[in-house]
Amino acid sequence: MVWDLRGALLKKQEVESARLAEFDFRLRVRTMRLLASQLGVEEEELVSAIMRKPDALVLADLAGRLGVEPADLQQRHDACGITARAQLVDELGDPTPHKLA
Repeated sequence: MVWDLRGALLKKQEVESARLAEFDFRLRVRTMRLLASQLGVEEEELVSAIMRKPDALVLADLAGRLGVEPADLQQRHDACGITARAQLVDELGDPTPHKLA
């Protein structure tokens, strides 16, 4: 019986890619939810907007609608992203890829 190293590495890549993509998606959603609560905007509105557009376009549209400076909104988004990441790491653990043992 031979152990298939290539197969194991491909499986690891697939699992890690899916896990990291899920973490990134959760981070985007959590960040927008925190930002929405700060701005008094509907959470569902921002979360559904990130499904259709990149964050930069969502923030640009939001800044224009609210009459807020885009740089200020980006700064608030970044701060929410830091908070969201810390919360997710506490809940799900560090997203750093696991070593193949």
